[in-house]
Amino acid sequence: MTALSILLVVVAAAVLVGLVQRRRSGRLRVTAPSGPQRSELLATAGVAAGRPAVLHFSADWCAPCAAVRTVVSQAVTELADQPNPPADIELDIDRNPSLAKELGVLSLPTTFIFDAELIERFRISGVPAVADLRSALSPLSRKG
Repeated sequence: MTALSILLVVVAAAVLVGLVQRRRSGRLRVTAPSGPQRSELLATAGVAAGRPAVLHFSADWCAPCAAVRTVVSQAVTELADQPNPPADIELDIDRNPSLAKELGVLSLPTTFIFDAELIERFRISGVPAVADLRSALSPLSRKG
């Protein structure tokens, strides 16, 4: 009976942790300001001042990264006619470990939205919804 009780507690804890992780996946979160080293690493990666950007980390071995690639491409394409359309920048985490560490990337896929001043506005872990990504990028793309 004791073993069964322990098993039920462990299963309940695992389900709770899974639900919390799943709830956070794909959600946009507002992020904190950055420092000078970050700006230099971003510039090296192709994130240029003067234009908003969607930066997403991926890897060959990451299956959900293909879905992020599709979502980001769709959102960026839909905003291509805006005065300041966003750039779509995909980086392999294995080839860009310094920037991944600076940005605190702990899992893949991870997507960042930067405004034209290179300020990180949002961070998304998991696969974002196209509508969420578009609504986050739209105000940044209207500024000319």
